[in-house]
Amino acid sequence: MSASHMHQRAQRHLLARLIAAQICLHACMAGTRMAAPLLALKMGYSPLAVGVLLALFSLTQVFLALPAGRFTDRHGLVRPVGFAVIASVVGVGFAVLFPVYPVLCVSALMSGGATGAAVIALQRHAGRIAQNPTDLKRVFSWLATGPAISNFLGPFAAGLLIDYAGSAAGDLVGYRVAFLLMALLPLGTWFLVRSSGMSESSQPSTVAKSARAWDLLRQPMMRRLMLVNISLASCWDVHTFVVPVLGHERGLSASVIGTILGAFAVAAAVVRVLMPLFASRLKEHVVLVCAMVSTATLFALYPLMHSAWAMGLCSVLLGLALGSVQPMIMSTLHQITPEARLGEAIGIRLMAMNASSVLMPMLFGAVGATVGVSVVFWVVGATVGAGARPAWHLRAPPHGGLTNRKTDE
Repeated sequence: MSASHMHQRAQRHLLARLIAAQICLHACMAGTRMAAPLLALKMGYSPLAVGVLLALFSLTQVFLALPAGRFTDRHGLVRPVGFAVIASVVGVGFAVLFPVYPVLCVSALMSGGATGAAVIALQRHAGRIAQNPTDLKRVFSWLATGPAISNFLGPFAAGLLIDYAGSAAGDLVGYRVAFLLMALLPLGTWFLVRSSGMSESSQPSTVAKSARAWDLLRQPMMRRLMLVNISLASCWDVHTFVVPVLGHERGLSASVIGTILGAFAVAAAVVRVLMPLFASRLKEHVVLVCAMVSTATLFALYPLMHSAWAMGLCSVLLGLALGSVQPMIMSTLHQITPEARLGEAIGIRLMAMNASSVLMPMLFGAVGATVGVSVVFWVVGATVGAGARPAWHLRAPPHGGLTNRKTDE
């Protein structure tokens, strides 16, 4: 067996562990994010209270992402993931012991923040095992399948336990058993990370104490990348927010609306599974431009579609377009960022995305209530289309930037 083949085999093994570790921790948050609002509604809390509870899953990541990124740059992979596992187990464990609304809010804060911090460490480490730009695209395409899998497994398992673990469907015992399983899942993350020898392959990076994370945004490429990322991330939020409203206006049932949204998620997962097969032929800036132009076109057409089949087709095509974005964003980010500051850069990205997830639905709601939800689609689509030009200039430096990332300039 050649040395190259052995290296590729070891890389696949390590990547499989990273994906599985991400799934365990992310499924904990996803299942809790489904069960906690249902329990709050069962206890008689208002939709506003439920909305606040849901926002808390993202709110912590807004403030924690940047310090978590710097901590990851200093300490590598194992220690940040270890703290994230502890926070998730303790946070969701509180909900097992005290299933009341204030404790559910604490669980949301802790599990959401922990997942965000662990994702930074896992994404940073995944980029470090890549040897060239093609490897980066392949690695992040596979890694991006993790959230898609966990977003299905976590809520599905929690829902089954809520319905069948208690003496009656939806009783408090069922919720407690669901929270217990969610609290145990992150232990799998710790086993996968701790027993794989990853601690030896991630040496702590040295970052100048005078360096500030915002200095990274002074680089034109980084500003351009963040602008493109935020505009495309907002499309996920607007699709999730507007499709149920449009479906209701068109008289579609809840199951049909759910199917339309589900088709989007499946398409996004499928394109991420297929991308590694064509990684050597893909160029990041070309994929991003195509995704932005396609999204702008589909957003222009979406409000004009009145049948469930037409909306479903738009949803699938949109899922294919937006599902291709994250691997290209992460590949570019790793190529333009000094290695010693990768954690910070990933933290800035995560902070911006979660701030968008907290603020955008409120903005969409206000605009939609004033001028109609169709206008939300058209305005966001026009904004994304205008971002295609800066996306075209997101071209990585020669050699993918992987050979000279050691500097901190």
